[in-house]
Amino acid sequence: MALLEIKDLSVYYGVICALKGISFEVNQGEIVTLIGANGAGKTTTMQSIMGLIPSRSGSVVYDGQDITKTPAHSIVHLGMTQVPEGRRVFQELTVYENLLMGAYIEKDSRKIKAAVEEIYDRFPRLGERKNQIAGTLSGGEQQMLAMGRALMSKPKLLMLDEPSMGLSPLLVDQVFSIIQEIHKSGTTILLVEQNANKSLAISDRAYVLETGKIVLSGTGQELLASEEIKKAYLGG
Repeated sequence: MALLEIKDLSVYYGVICALKGISFEVNQGEIVTLIGANGAGKTTTMQSIMGLIPSRSGSVVYDGQDITKTPAHSIVHLGMTQVPEGRRVFQELTVYENLLMGAYIEKDSRKIKAAVEEIYDRFPRLGERKNQIAGTLSGGEQQMLAMGRALMSKPKLLMLDEPSMGLSPLLVDQVFSIIQEIHKSGTTILLVEQNANKSLAISDRAYVLETGKIVLSGTGQELLASEEIKKAYLGG
């Protein structure tokens, strides 16, 4: 069953068409990846789904509800959150305060406290550094914090935009392991990632974006084995 359906979505920046009528879906319980070169439209897709960029035409349907015109702050209430490209943690706040920002839709202090403890269990480093100013964390720690903050609202669908960007190979492996753990705990995941090898290896299905159009789709394993994908994205 489709949790997220994108239908003929077109997005413009002025006169420039950034997304040219793309359609895809994310089924309940899947990891789905969008891959593509810089400028292909991956981040635009994510921001349009979240209501941060208006679409010219087409629709976004989440859990059976048309959310095409729904503002971003209301979308979070529906059970969808995004970890943005570049992490975007609140640099001047502590780790703990950043996590609280992720729980702004929850009013029950006991549930918030329990959610924070769950994040510390999942990311022990955040627990160790809970009183540290977020801007002083390493890149890998900031990525963990951004993911932890997004998980505070208990999303049904977690969208991750370039989570491995700028990280060392060791930390990239760690981030992908965490994504798999989050998935196993019952969260559906939409992933945008330039590291095609890593992302396709953990994906149920994937779509390839080129200059605002979806040009290829298949299972993660099918695309990993594709000669076209190997040449374009895997250094084959």
